Amino acid sequence: MKFTRRKAVRTAAAIAASSLALLAAGSAMAQAWPARPITVVVSYPAGGDTDAVARIYAEKLSLRLGQPVLVDNRPGASGMIGNAWVARAAPDGYTLLFTPSTFAIAQHVLKAGPGVAHDVVKDFTPIVKTGNIPLLLVTAPSTGIKNVAQLVADARAGKALSYGTPGAGSPMHIAGELFNKDAGTQMAHAPYRGVAPVVNDALGGHVGVGWITPGAVAGHIASGKLVPLAVAERQRTKLMPGVPTLVELGYKDVDVSAWMGLLGPRGMPAELVQALNRQFNEVLRMPDVQARMAALGIEPVGGAPSVLAQQIADDDQRFGRLVKEFGIRAE
Repeated sequence: MKFTRRKAVRTAAAIAASSLALLAAGSAMAQAWPARPITVVVSYPAGGDTDAVARIYAEKLSLRLGQPVLVDNRPGASGMIGNAWVARAAPDGYTLLFTPSTFAIAQHVLKAGPGVAHDVVKDFTPIVKTGNIPLLLVTAPSTGIKNVAQLVADARAGKALSYGTPGAGSPMHIAGELFNKDAGTQMAHAPYRGVAPVVNDALGGHVGVGWITPGAVAGHIASGKLVPLAVAERQRTKLMPGVPTLVELGYKDVDVSAWMGLLGPRGMPAELVQALNRQFNEVLRMPDVQARMAALGIEPVGGAPSVLAQQIADDDQRFGRLVKEFGIRAE
């Protein structure tokens, strides 16, 4: 018994010493970071909204940290190729992922090939949710549709109407299917390859309505070329406070928004996560950054890493269920 107790004490002491060593190593890493350039992976091509926003943050962080912050575009498979690259990286704060909310959808609509599969909840370290992006339902004046009630009435009456989105499996696609379900309509989905084609065909009246982000159509709305019908959120967006939500109009399930956020590989030391989170929160409070975000149709969020972690966990479960319910597959 005496030997066993002594052995137990030694084991406990060894575990405690090991834990302290790990904590000390993490603290030392955080204090030395960054000692070299930081890479922020964007899993989409250069020139898109995600890339543009990442470059705004990279510019500000480079100045604050005294090290280059480089954007590395690794597109393909609805973002899964770049995501997997970061998942396999060392958790040392030098390889990060800046991603839109398709991050939590792609694995449900695509079959991942070898070396691409990953778990969005388990394989990453959430750092900060940088922004919300409202989803806006718009139409052209030439359609004659002036509000959601008229849209639903026309669709129920058998008028051939379609809704355009930037792609199959996008948050806009899911919003469109939720609206069809709640409204009791059967508007056909018209998937495009990106935002610009949706806007062009909505302007021309080639689709009945388009699901899009505010930044892509703000100018067309201001000029009267497009009519905003509603947003797919519970609360009205500060970007367009005069536009009603579909929830307030009675379509209770059409509560979908896009977002952007920063993550790292699984296992990043807490001190590094907090250091990055603090830097990003300070950048998000800068007036010029907020103005640039507003121009892109993005509402700054910030907050603790847990905000992004909860968003990803919720989206993973909800979108996984909805993708199966609606039979959604990426094209």
